Amino acid sequence: MDLIVEANRQFNLTRITDPREAAIKHVVDSVTPWRLFAGAGRVLDAGTGAGFPGIPLSVVLPASTFVLCESVGKKARFVESAVRDLGMTNVTVLGTRAEDTLKTKRVDIITARAVAPVSRSLDLFFPALKLGSKVILYKGPDVETEIRGAEAELKRLRVAARVVHRYELPDSLGVRTMIELSASR
Repeated sequence: MDLIVEANRQFNLTRITDPREAAIKHVVDSVTPWRLFAGAGRVLDAGTGAGFPGIPLSVVLPASTFVLCESVGKKARFVESAVRDLGMTNVTVLGTRAEDTLKTKRVDIITARAVAPVSRSLDLFFPALKLGSKVILYKGPDVETEIRGAEAELKRLRVAARVVHRYELPDSLGVRTMIELSASR
């Protein structure tokens, strides 16, 4: 978080600047559902931004390898610098779009926080789902509406969407819902 505060002086990595709120909304939110990622060999964090959820998850899951994709160059350079400064050996940062990376890299889990609605996530990640990956998305409290809005596309592509975890952040800072997208059999 100290690295983010310093970098935020030069360019906008995050709008959340209060230290306690940032710790809760970024770090606590990233690691609370860690069990959903346990046992994954390779996890791709799509649109990692300032490194969330990828960096915190990589700390609590050191046996997994993380690929953090960020297409905005200054953000990717910041995350790469943070990973180097923190001495993280299980993390690779790529300055590319996740869907492009997935054309050449196989992963067990694709994850994203606040990246795209379910329907757009299907467009981005369906090719990887066909190859056996699953997608775990961090969403807000009303994800069921999003899932209903994507129902026809989910059915057409034979993708299952299910809520796998719901939790409330400390200090009443929000409710999060984790959903999993997987190819139906």
